[in-house]
Amino acid sequence: MMEPHKRPMSWPLAGLLVALAATLGFGAAHWLGRRDAPAAAPVAATAPAQPAANPEIKIPAEYLAIAKIAVEAVGNGDAGAQILSSGTVTAPPNSEAVVVARAAGNIARINRQLGDTVKAGEALAQVDSMEAASMAAERSVANAKAELARKAYAREASLFEQGVSPRQDMEAARAALSVAESEVQRAALVARAAHVSADGKSVAVISPIAGTITAQAGTLGAFVQPQTELFHITGHGPMQVEASIAAADISRVKAGDKATVIAASGEPIAATVRSVTTAVSGSARAATAVLTPDARTATLVAGEGVQVRFHLQAGAAGLVVPEDAVQNIEGRDVLFVRTRDGFRVQRVLVGERSGGSARIVSGVRAGELVATRNAFLVKADMIKSAKDE
Repeated sequence: MMEPHKRPMSWPLAGLLVALAATLGFGAAHWLGRRDAPAAAPVAATAPAQPAANPEIKIPAEYLAIAKIAVEAVGNGDAGAQILSSGTVTAPPNSEAVVVARAAGNIARINRQLGDTVKAGEALAQVDSMEAASMAAERSVANAKAELARKAYAREASLFEQGVSPRQDMEAARAALSVAESEVQRAALVARAAHVSADGKSVAVISPIAGTITAQAGTLGAFVQPQTELFHITGHGPMQVEASIAAADISRVKAGDKATVIAASGEPIAATVRSVTTAVSGSARAATAVLTPDARTATLVAGEGVQVRFHLQAGAAGLVVPEDAVQNIEGRDVLFVRTRDGFRVQRVLVGERSGGSARIVSGVRAGELVATRNAFLVKADMIKSAKDE
């Protein structure tokens, strides 16, 4: 039997099959390559947004004051050797005064009011008082008695010199004169302390210091008792800060230690511990440390609350920043370093965190200015700018 004759495959058809096989092979290889790619894709997606050269966030200087973003220098110290506390700005003892009425009576005139600037020795109000009249009368009576005693002594001294009067009468007249003069001095001091007017009808309410009236009580015509508080005056001198310290930390804080006061405006102010009480008081069972700012500043306002960081002398040396300064971006700790136009994002390695402070192992140098208080607002602005782009 003869086998059927097989027609040879034409060359054009063979070329078409080869091209089709090559195309299928390239597509399969490309598809398999894309299946292997997702293992690297998430790495690219989760990589930090910041490039190797740390980005800069441009923030106007005016915004820092409005948002109360504090900028402080990276300092040397130890995170474990710092204590974070709260405090209150107060006026020193000689820079604050309570002005009271020295006699009972009716307020006849008010010369100064709330917010006015006054001088030391200035009359703030006038009080018509019957007690003032009594003080003035006692002063006049004492002066009259003293004058009579002086004449009696002069007469007895003259008679004694003439040999007419005995020495005993002269010495008795001299003793009476001394008593009368002492009474004059007492009456004058009482009237002067009460600021009795020359006519004896009223007493003046006098400011003992120069400053600003921060509180006022009493109205025109109102009746006041002695020692009634009428004005509160705060002087123009430097303020001080009273900070609370836990009982366990009393032995750690000493006079002369350095501290940083963060005012309500966000400005950091260098201060020195003046004194520390050795006993706790109040419901919080806390001691009080009195701090004096190193330089006079108008930022501190009497009565405002502040934050205080005590820099103790113990502990190992290192770079320390407030814990609020360390922000987390894409799982990495960063600091916002101050630049001319804003802040630069700087990755750092953070060591221990203690007492509201963080120790920086690497990433910044001592003395560099970084955002501390409200640093999260710089982070928020950075995220917003990235979304807008």
